[in-house]
Amino acid sequence: MKKKYILLCLLLLIMNPLMAQDKLAQTGFQFLSVSPDGRGSALGDAMTTLEMGSSSLFFNPAGMARMNGMIDISATQNNWIADITHNAFSLAIKPAGGRYGVFGVTYRSVDYGKIQGTMVWGNEAGYIDTEIFKPTAYSAGLGYAKTLTDKFSVGGQIKYTGQQLGKSVVPVGEDSLKTKRNVTQATAFDFGTIYKTGFKSLAFGMSVRNFSQEIKFEKEDFQLPLTFCIGISFDLLDLVNGFENQGLLMSVDAVHPRSHPEQLKLGFEYNLASMFFVRAGYISNSDEDNLTYGFGLRQFGLAVDYAYTPFGVFDNVQRFTLRFSL
Repeated sequence: MKKKYILLCLLLLIMNPLMAQDKLAQTGFQFLSVSPDGRGSALGDAMTTLEMGSSSLFFNPAGMARMNGMIDISATQNNWIADITHNAFSLAIKPAGGRYGVFGVTYRSVDYGKIQGTMVWGNEAGYIDTEIFKPTAYSAGLGYAKTLTDKFSVGGQIKYTGQQLGKSVVPVGEDSLKTKRNVTQATAFDFGTIYKTGFKSLAFGMSVRNFSQEIKFEKEDFQLPLTFCIGISFDLLDLVNGFENQGLLMSVDAVHPRSHPEQLKLGFEYNLASMFFVRAGYISNSDEDNLTYGFGLRQFGLAVDYAYTPFGVFDNVQRFTLRFSL
């Protein structure tokens, strides 16, 4: 069974890039595709097999199953492009020493800033200004993860998501108008697995994120950004003697998104005494944000992670994450 699982993961890793195709504008709620974590972003989002406590719910819920402490909390601010701000929060609790698994919650919010509303009008300009509105988006999730054996863990999350895109004035009949709020919600599911092979730190994993039914604004149906991931990770210094106090983690994900071509994500993390971390990542098939960088500090249950992403013609993206584990 173990050999079959490893063979399947390797086969999918090889075949995934071969299935690449052009896919544009097929999904909505794209804020769900934006990485909400400093460490994950610095590693190019190659996070399918990495265990991150409560933050694993943003990548692969199974990564929460082996949480060391009783409680884990993280909070992230993401200064996104075009003055858009993403905020994220996660909390995980492991009652009874993990006998009943690990329970977690997540919350994400997006502030798109202020936008001047307009409407068609019969004046020289052809329009008039209406009100200034503030589009927003959010996602709230409840997750669970458990180790089924000493090597195999599973996890899942249910999320309630929504977007509020302001108000619009629409005609009713020939002589009247009405104001309409543009709001929609959806329920989505994430789930995944991680398998530790037993050969040093080698691990395989898979995840599915944002599985949902179709939703719509007005007349057009669309789906959430469904994403399939297969990943592998390994500490390269496990193969070399004399580096007991250091690590060089390599993580690779093959990603099959619904909304754009397939991607290969690669992340490296050097750590010294599990206190200081330097990170870098690469994302293929990405026009503007293919390289990522970052660092982290951890001590006494507290951690700070920072990620820097050059974003081509847009502003550079910076993410800050604070963590606490007990």
